[in-house]
Amino acid sequence: ALIILFLGLAPSELWFLPAVRGDIPPGCAAHGFVCDGTRILVFGGMVEYGRYSNDLYELQASRWLWKKVKPQAPSTGSPPCPRLGHSFSLYGNKCYLFGGLANESEDSNNNIPRYLNDFYELELQHGSGVVGWSIPVTKGILPSPRESHTAIVYCRKDLGNPKMYIFGGMCGCRLNDLWELDIETMTWSRPETKGTVPLPRSLHTANVIGNKMYVFGGWVPQSAGGEISAHDGEWKCTGSFSYLNLDTTEWIGLISDCQEDKSNLLPGPRAGHCAVAVGTRLYIWSGRDGYRKAWNNQVCCKDLWYLDTEKPPAPSQVQLIRATTNSFQVKWDEVPTVEGYLLQLHADLPVPSVAGIPGTGVPETSVLSSQGIEGNEKVAAPENKITQETMKNHADATGFKESNAPSLLPVCTSSPQTSANVGELHDLDKRTVNPDASVSSTVSSTQTMVTQQAVKTESSSTNGAVVKDETSLTTFNSKSEAAETTYVMPPTRVNTGQTNDSHSSKTPQRQMAPVKTRDRQWYDVGIFKNNSAVVSQFYLLPEETLNISNKVMEGADVPDYRLLKKQDLFPGTVYRFRVAAINGCGVGPFSKISEFKTCIPGFPGAPSTVKITKSVDCIHLSWEPPASPSGNILEYSAYLAIRSTQLQENPSQLVFMRIYCGLKTSCIVTAAQLSNAHVDYTSRPAIVFRISAKNERGYGPATQVRWLQGKVHVQGSI
Repeated sequence: ALIILFLGLAPSELWFLPAVRGDIPPGCAAHGFVCDGTRILVFGGMVEYGRYSNDLYELQASRWLWKKVKPQAPSTGSPPCPRLGHSFSLYGNKCYLFGGLANESEDSNNNIPRYLNDFYELELQHGSGVVGWSIPVTKGILPSPRESHTAIVYCRKDLGNPKMYIFGGMCGCRLNDLWELDIETMTWSRPETKGTVPLPRSLHTANVIGNKMYVFGGWVPQSAGGEISAHDGEWKCTGSFSYLNLDTTEWIGLISDCQEDKSNLLPGPRAGHCAVAVGTRLYIWSGRDGYRKAWNNQVCCKDLWYLDTEKPPAPSQVQLIRATTNSFQVKWDEVPTVEGYLLQLHADLPVPSVAGIPGTGVPETSVLSSQGIEGNEKVAAPENKITQETMKNHADATGFKESNAPSLLPVCTSSPQTSANVGELHDLDKRTVNPDASVSSTVSSTQTMVTQQAVKTESSSTNGAVVKDETSLTTFNSKSEAAETTYVMPPTRVNTGQTNDSHSSKTPQRQMAPVKTRDRQWYDVGIFKNNSAVVSQFYLLPEETLNISNKVMEGADVPDYRLLKKQDLFPGTVYRFRVAAINGCGVGPFSKISEFKTCIPGFPGAPSTVKITKSVDCIHLSWEPPASPSGNILEYSAYLAIRSTQLQENPSQLVFMRIYCGLKTSCIVTAAQLSNAHVDYTSRPAIVFRISAKNERGYGPATQVRWLQGKVHVQGSI
């Protein structure tokens, strides 16, 4: 059976038993397995005792469809014979098969083992299917025959020549030799290594993260020196853990074979387990444990562990979803395999004192202004500050402590569940946009708010919680079934005029008051499980712990948020945001800084429920009036992001052309207008629209929608 574990997609990990169809392969053990995008290839393995396979199956995971594929035989020689315990490695559009164990006997009940050291190359077709097998002509000395070894492929960024490394295995006795194959020249060699080589082993795992090959577990010698007795070799499972620096070929031991673990903080000894690298995290699942190679003395493991090998990278800039007079709804791109996020803000206003402690003393900055939207309007967003800041030492409220060493943690999972059959996702002609985004900018004689929206095709679920303080803030996690939800907050230029005219306008520059470095304090908004938050308050820290995130101090503690006072956000105020990801190794570097402004009361809200309907020669935009018009709506304006020379100079500086102005809550976008559209590649390719409403005070937040493009359309077509 095929069972899938979704990692990090929900507050708790979830096992999932998909309803597969097609040429479902028989159950097998010790097979080869590679993942190429959304397809999985499985080769060989033991179908039953003494009967091995050389069949090749492909699973299209997007449709849960199995297909038995029949590669062409090599032009010279025979195709791979049935086998188990081989290695099957993917690089580019080719899989590399090495070694394994075959049965020389025609009678499956009379097993005569034959260890293999043959080497095959399997060329894949793009997306689905295979071309065929070939037997590469190699130079150098071939590795000795073996099974239950490991093989990984590594390519140095600076050199660019991929190499395959084979380690250990079984050939009557366990091995701990290391072999290297230069894939470009097809040359075998045995690299000289430094450090302590791991004990001979088989049925271990090897995974590449960065420039390191992590080796865990397997069968190793029972005796202290790795000696093998003259009779039946005494072997045991091990929980030892090492890595090989593939750039320096130096072995580093992380967990020794004799290391005691009375507190069960480390994965127990095991062999025949599986391990997978997701980002910089290594997951280890299952396996069996036994001090003798006797089936009746072995115990199957059912535990899942993960190892964080380094601190997480910096997330993307904080992006604005919606701004109100006293809150922001923000998000940032999800970082794989993290435990949470630390969100901070910096305010351009004097922060009230706490218990007699003075505030930051930061003076207020000047307010952005622009001409009113009459005739040739100017719409501009405030510039995003691009400042990379790194947090050195920080411990979060959930107990994550900084450490330079990798951190191994157990993972709790839920029971398997059977799902309904999952079909293919198709492009939809009609897409609904639920308004939940805003971006601060200038669009009236006094103040402008530009709203950022998320493109969705189905209703989304909302869940999540703030770590340590559930009353002051909330978070949510939205997932769209049929289209990816995307958000952007680039610095923006808007050109407006008549329907097909565009005029350049300069972005007004914010005049920042000089502020001393010590006065620019960052305040914690909170630690969040998901990659989004509604921010209405932040925490005021006592003077002795102000800006604790930037202190270079080993073991600095995060204060208990429940004991701190909170400060509400103010209307019409600029706030800067940054976010850092947290995993078992600690808090990673902060993102670049984003800058948003809370709204001023009295302006209309953002249009809602935007729909995009595709026709043969145009598209139809429609929307609902703002939920809070704050008076009579006088008109709506719709804008389209267009190509321009300014974009070539600064790709993040979008230029907009007004394509509609009127009282109707819908408009037509012609093919001629779309031919001039800019395709934004901030995340997935998308055409960007903005729609805003005007009342007696002026234009309010503009709904920004990203119309996702499956393929970039040619000019003049939709």
